[in-house]
Amino acid sequence: MKAYTGKVLWVDLTRGAWTEESIPDSIYQKYLAGIGLGAVLLYRDMPVGADPLGPDNILGFMSGLLTGAGSLFTGRWMAVGKSPLTGTWGDSNCGGTLALAIKQCGYDGILFKGASDHPVYLYIDSKGPQLRDASGLWGKDAVETEDLLIAEHRHKKHPAVATIGQAGENLSLISGICNDRGRIAARSGLGAVMGSKKLKAVVLAGSRRVGAHDPIKTRLLSWKCSRDVMLPLKLMPSRIVAVFGGLIGRLPVGFTQNGLLLGGILAKWGTIGTLPASVGMGDTPFKNWAGTKKDMPQFNKLVDPDFVLKTEKRKYHCRGCPLGCGGIVELGGKQSHKMEYETAASFTSMLLNEDLELVYELNEMLNRGGMDSISAGGTVAFAMECYEKGWITRQDTGGIELTWGNGPAIREVVRQMIAREGFGAWLADGSKKAAQKLKPVALESAIQAGGQEMAYHDPRLDPGMALHASVDPTPGRHTTGAQLYYDLYKLWTRVPGLKPAAQFYPKESRYAADEYRMRGAVAVSNFTQFYNSAGACYMGMLIGVDRVPIFDWANSVTGWKLTPEQYMQIGHRIQTLRQMFNVREGIDPRSLKVSRRLLGDPPQAAGPNKGVSFDLDVLMKGYWQEIGWDPNTGIPAAETLEELEMEDVLAPAAGRSRP
Repeated sequence: MKAYTGKVLWVDLTRGAWTEESIPDSIYQKYLAGIGLGAVLLYRDMPVGADPLGPDNILGFMSGLLTGAGSLFTGRWMAVGKSPLTGTWGDSNCGGTLALAIKQCGYDGILFKGASDHPVYLYIDSKGPQLRDASGLWGKDAVETEDLLIAEHRHKKHPAVATIGQAGENLSLISGICNDRGRIAARSGLGAVMGSKKLKAVVLAGSRRVGAHDPIKTRLLSWKCSRDVMLPLKLMPSRIVAVFGGLIGRLPVGFTQNGLLLGGILAKWGTIGTLPASVGMGDTPFKNWAGTKKDMPQFNKLVDPDFVLKTEKRKYHCRGCPLGCGGIVELGGKQSHKMEYETAASFTSMLLNEDLELVYELNEMLNRGGMDSISAGGTVAFAMECYEKGWITRQDTGGIELTWGNGPAIREVVRQMIAREGFGAWLADGSKKAAQKLKPVALESAIQAGGQEMAYHDPRLDPGMALHASVDPTPGRHTTGAQLYYDLYKLWTRVPGLKPAAQFYPKESRYAADEYRMRGAVAVSNFTQFYNSAGACYMGMLIGVDRVPIFDWANSVTGWKLTPEQYMQIGHRIQTLRQMFNVREGIDPRSLKVSRRLLGDPPQAAGPNKGVSFDLDVLMKGYWQEIGWDPNTGIPAAETLEELEMEDVLAPAAGRSRP
């Protein structure tokens, strides 16, 4: 039995019609499923120069190759489309129940083109697809919409629902797509694409069985993995973790970290458990990336993962995950999802906000409204800096005193951003778009790459964050790569030719574009596209391939006999196809670089990253050279395309029928 279905569903919202397309095995063997299959279909069928908010854009919901087959950490789904925020290839990753539900409807992906003239939602059960009127749902938040749709369609099976909130309806370019009552595929602005198509929701209630070619081997691998990834020791209190992080920040050398420890942190606290150490090491930014912990000296007492843990009512797991980093928390009588690291940093250190209860409230507000907390917080931080410098005034803000740490002001601005009203309407499309309406110097305070706000991991500590955020076809993303990720993935234990990470190394060596760093950076990119196509969670992969048998699962689930090198080449092919999408759209890869402030220009005067600056252009050229793209332009070389055998997708499609 195959883990993939061999089919996708095309929905034409303009005509109110749908059709199925069979996908040949050869495509899966070269591009897998998930983001890889999505890249093939969008490159093939989307007209060149499509308006991201127009009917020609294609929005895909893609399930992973391994999802539902018995492997662990493989319950993720990908939203794909042309990003209205950056104009580039866009994708966003989310967990929860939707990935399996796509397959249980008989598809590896559901793709939408055209646009409806009124709000609709797609419903699929054992009888097939139906487009239904959603006028009564338009204007409701994501959680309310999901609850209403589940109540409407909860018969024999509990349906999975993906929906947009008011931010997507209002075409905010930093809006996302929600499922599981507020979990959100937040990045790339794909919620606005959904809103532009008047597609309020997708409701999936299929019951098709998903299996594996060798289910016994798959489950044996999963049993061993589950045993190997659970930290056997009880972790210390978070205040001790904070002290540990501070010591690391003062050391003159770096060292390779252990993914098993990360797994233990995730299992106990969730991603917010990494915050105390990150602050001490210099990973977490303050005051719109221009400050340090000295601007908020009581930070670790104010934002304490142990306190967050005390407010947790119950944990939850993505399908097939032994860790369970998610949770439902309650504070002040109100329940919400446990905040992630990014949301916590976004609305505390970045804004110098000391009110943790406000962060709980904002987290729920953004989840319900369907807005990316990373971009929202980064954009508010940009506005606060503009206010401090006098580039915007109280008259511009409508009377809001937008000073650092002003909780009521933060709450009101975020509310306005979701509603696209008042001063918030100016910020609803992110910091770069807002800066372009001010004097040119304001763009230096909009901390982004290609128009997308950076997540809160400082490239002055790990320059790989700036490199990958600048060279990946979806710019500004922290999940696409970093030097830390190479250390944690431990790819050298399975992929011949890769050099093991040094246990200890001089910190200044991180900024070199030498063969070791560049080969490692490309390996991280290729591995990321492989596991995104498999439906795997990057947090699970950070535990390391020496403990998480992702390559072996791929073979036991499909019946293939590919080597890790061959799977890495598939990742290389997918990464290159995503870059070719940008090239054909007229994107200059050199234009997607992160803001100069993240490169130590000017250098920080205090803190763990004091005095650090580095040349990103040298790193970008080194990466492009190593991956087989022109080192001066970032355009994939003809020899690379030939070596990767991509002519089946890149060749003109004369005579090819379209769904």
